[in-house]
Amino acid sequence: MELRALGRTGLSISPVVFGGNVFGWTADEKTSFDMLDRFFAAGFNTIDTADSYNRWVPGHVGGESETIIGNWLKRGGISRDKAIIVTKVGSDMGQGKKDLSAKWILEEVDNSLRRLQTDYIDLYLAHWPDETTPYEETLGAFAKLKEAGKIRAIGCSNLDARMLQDSFDAAERAGLPRYDVLQPQYNLYDRGSFEGPLAELCIREEIGVINYYGLASGFLTGKYRDTADTEGKARGARALTYLNDKGLRILAALDEVAVETNTEPASIALAWLIQRPGVTAPIASATSVEQLEAIIAAGNLTLSDDQMKMLNEAGA
Repeated sequence: MELRALGRTGLSISPVVFGGNVFGWTADEKTSFDMLDRFFAAGFNTIDTADSYNRWVPGHVGGESETIIGNWLKRGGISRDKAIIVTKVGSDMGQGKKDLSAKWILEEVDNSLRRLQTDYIDLYLAHWPDETTPYEETLGAFAKLKEAGKIRAIGCSNLDARMLQDSFDAAERAGLPRYDVLQPQYNLYDRGSFEGPLAELCIREEIGVINYYGLASGFLTGKYRDTADTEGKARGARALTYLNDKGLRILAALDEVAVETNTEPASIALAWLIQRPGVTAPIASATSVEQLEAIIAAGNLTLSDDQMKMLNEAGA
């Protein structure tokens, strides 16, 4: 397994990023620690989280995932410089709106640093578009944080090609650092929003891409084969939306390649992403060390041209 250059950031990340949205939600602190230990022991180095993870859980206020990561770092399993920590700002944390104002960013970064128990964030992302705040204001706040040493690199999530280009134009006009990383939704089933103009722009501008929902809310692991499999599951409702002709066609192709490579469907789905044009590394989460093994396998797997073609056609 080799680390990959993340666009122009100067950061080198593992070919799969651990999705920390599960920490404090479907994985308690001990399980989260065990998974992080295994992930880093296997040579991987990148964790994705956000200030708002996991505010959707009853009784949670946001920051629970960052807090678990911070506790893990404090425990000292690895030195801080061996981990690439990605977190995000801009979600509603009680202020009632998506918020990329300078005031909020400069305030909320300190909350994330406190929860993460670290002096700096490797990659700080604008989580959602905020049409009420000019790009210049948001990028100006990020520039101040870079100058202060609180963050190393900046990026954005959930922008389309037009918005991303507008952000580049705003950065150039104002003489500010641009977004160097994009976090879009992209997987073998959900392809339309990234492939095409957005992927082409990222390739042309050397933007690092760490895509989320790499396993389509667990559907591409193969554990949801009919409606009964989704009942009572945390992500069951979302997985249910994939149970159609296209989804079953994709599962059949994943099963075939999994047999050929002696791996799991989840490993194949992630390996497909790793080899896609424009992608630096997909994000994937697990709720047990056993599930994590499929993610680790993906980072050490190369699919053949014929296997890639089969998967491309199944998910077209």
